[in-house]
Amino acid sequence: MTKRLILSYLAVTVLVLVLLEVPFAVFYAQRELDRLTADVERDAAVIATIYDDALEAGLPPDPQPAQRYAERTGARVVVVDSRGISVVDTAQTAPRDFSTRPEVATALTGSRATGTRPSETLGTELLYVAIPVASSGTVHGALRLTLDTTEVDERVRRFWWGLAATAVVVLASITLIGWLIARSVTEPLRRLNTTARRFGSGDLTIDQSDGHGPPELRELADTMSTMASQLAAMIDQQRAFVADASHQLRTPLTGLRLRLENLQASLTDADDGADAAQVELAIDEISRLSTLVSDLLRLARTDRHETPVGHDLTAIVADRIDTWSAAADVARIRLDLRTEREHLDVFAVPGAIEQILDNVLDNALGIAPPDTTVTIVVEQGTAQHRLTITDEGPGLTDDDKDRALRRFWRGDTNRPGSGLGLAIADGLARASGGSLTLHDAPTGGLQVVVTLPSSAPDPLPGHEQTHPKLLSARNAVKR
Repeated sequence: MTKRLILSYLAVTVLVLVLLEVPFAVFYAQRELDRLTADVERDAAVIATIYDDALEAGLPPDPQPAQRYAERTGARVVVVDSRGISVVDTAQTAPRDFSTRPEVATALTGSRATGTRPSETLGTELLYVAIPVASSGTVHGALRLTLDTTEVDERVRRFWWGLAATAVVVLASITLIGWLIARSVTEPLRRLNTTARRFGSGDLTIDQSDGHGPPELRELADTMSTMASQLAAMIDQQRAFVADASHQLRTPLTGLRLRLENLQASLTDADDGADAAQVELAIDEISRLSTLVSDLLRLARTDRHETPVGHDLTAIVADRIDTWSAAADVARIRLDLRTEREHLDVFAVPGAIEQILDNVLDNALGIAPPDTTVTIVVEQGTAQHRLTITDEGPGLTDDDKDRALRRFWRGDTNRPGSGLGLAIADGLARASGGSLTLHDAPTGGLQVVVTLPSSAPDPLPGHEQTHPKLLSARNAVKR
């Protein structure tokens, strides 16, 4: 926008300069030529009076006055008689016939002739003035003066260069002033755009206005700040409600499940088997509802904008794999951890890495067939480090990959779950300044790639060291 505003200022300025300077320069050139013509006509009239008597009497004229004038001004003086034959010529020998020259012919008729014509021999423009030499109404001859217009042309040229220099200075000034004016408008717009993008990403923190910019933009910034404050308050209320409701529901659900389990234990073999089956189904529904409440509580926490802090990614991954080894053992799935560094520091919100791993591993163990491998790879990057979890399950279609990160989406409704696991993991990754993406695994399953920003300089190359839990995770073959 700044460039467009400056270009518009320059376009208007160039138009004004052309409309003003071009006519002014043309007028100046014409004025200088007219002034030179008037001076030459005056000189020609004076010289004509000197040769009037000689031409009237038919006597040979004295060439000295014409010669002195030619030497002083650089003009050529030609005096012709009534037949157009030269009697004085400061440039060539006389006599010569000039009756065929239009300006001389005009002067012999009693009229004046002025104008310019190009000179092929001199390579410049010549100004000519031809006047009749007459007395008592009788034309006795004519006088022609021709003068090189180089001096006038040079003055006109200098004037054009002066106008061009003035135009350059004006354009440079307009560019600077236009840039300052455009920046005073576009800079607040850029800040508003940045603020709007931040609001769109979910960060509703309000920056203190510096009070610069047009009043309309300052008013718009204040309106956006008020809107963000109100939105933040409503979202906080919603999050608080979800968190409080989820927390409050956990206790009665736990109590209800205990009552049902006690009722299930009190049923005897003699009791109706249908009642026992209904109690079992009720317990399963209570368990599913408890899982959903817990996921909602975690989801509400992911929406809070906490400040990321430093964590040792390798150590946390090793610890969580060690924790999930028992569940993998039951599912007959092997957990394979691969990493090159004992320590790999990343930024993440507190508890994010653990919950991301828990949700992704829970999905992987739930969909991977027995006697397969779930591979966990920790890779070092420059600005970001990467955590990759790959299973050998059925995978997802491209459309399902897009839906899988949405809340409450479940690919297999027969499996228990709330459909919030990957959505929670994605929210935690983004809240930590990273990302979570889904890809097709080389083995045909699903590959989850989590990137997290590095919180420490790249470590120096060295020998691979093995963390105690890494060793146990690598050697743990789950069958």
